[in-house]
Amino acid sequence: MTPSRYLISSVTGGIAAALLFAIPPGIASAEEEVNLYSARKEELIKPLLDRFTEQTGIKVNMVTDKAETLLKRLESEGINSPADLLITVDAGNLYRAKEAGVTQPIDSQVLIEAIPEAYRDPEGHWFGLSLRARPILYVEGKVDPTSLTTYEALADPEWKGRICIRSSDNVYNQSLVAAMIAADGVESTETWATGLVANMARPPKGGDRDQIAAAAAGQCDIAIANTYYLAGMLTSGDPTQMSAAEAVRVFWPNQDGRGAHVNVSGIAMTGAAKNKDAAIKLAEFLVSADSQAWYAEVNGEYPVVPGAPVSALLESWGEFKADDIQLSKLGELGPDAVRLMDRAGWK
Repeated sequence: MTPSRYLISSVTGGIAAALLFAIPPGIASAEEEVNLYSARKEELIKPLLDRFTEQTGIKVNMVTDKAETLLKRLESEGINSPADLLITVDAGNLYRAKEAGVTQPIDSQVLIEAIPEAYRDPEGHWFGLSLRARPILYVEGKVDPTSLTTYEALADPEWKGRICIRSSDNVYNQSLVAAMIAADGVESTETWATGLVANMARPPKGGDRDQIAAAAAGQCDIAIANTYYLAGMLTSGDPTQMSAAEAVRVFWPNQDGRGAHVNVSGIAMTGAAKNKDAAIKLAEFLVSADSQAWYAEVNGEYPVVPGAPVSALLESWGEFKADDIQLSKLGELGPDAVRLMDRAGWK
């Protein structure tokens, strides 16, 4: 199984942030730690960081917040930032960090050899850590899967009033539209987006889990959502969420063409990084076989490293062909995608 074929604040702000990373006397030296800004929730990354510390003795200091907040913080802190690494989701966010000038290339042959070219920045500013697929989810019994084909076909009249999807403010949708612009062009994609809006069952609201729940509740027959949200609901232990997730099935679109849309969670070294060696060791650890298997088993995400094992749950959704677009294009085309969605009336 391979990634392409799953046919597989200012100086003051900097000082304040530095205090968050203050080293307790006698605990660790500067060479034995790495400071991380993470847009991923603590429970989705900390177990791996703890394992890294256990194996290397390198302490990881982490601050978590929303991607937009962390980027603004890195911009305002500038060279005074205490952060060595940024972990965030979506290539669009990683692209924006690079464009904002807060990252620098990571010199690691290990990362270059482990991660396919499509899933890393061409100049080495960021590398994917896990793959996030965004297929079509349909309600079993209400949708004949043989009637599904492509993202483009969701604009057809037969789906009128049957589709749930979150708002155009969401970067996952912006990147999906950016990928369609790359494949189909602006004009065709705008026509598609206009048709998709006309087929929405309700005005966009909520997150990916809300789209799945709405489909299960009969508000729509199709939801567009990342599979790891579906995995999270199925393994949540919450009867309501589990029941909703069990009502839908995964359909991999565009299998006769470019493949299903995928994105990454990824890592970038900040321009202000002072613990470069430790930062590179952590980045390389996160693409090790054990770490990649952990992403699949615990987070419900696909490994970004070809050949890394996936969980039984992910295997149950079948192999699929993934779009192998160079993901930096999603960032480049992101502004075009937002303007296009606005013109299409995508709230």
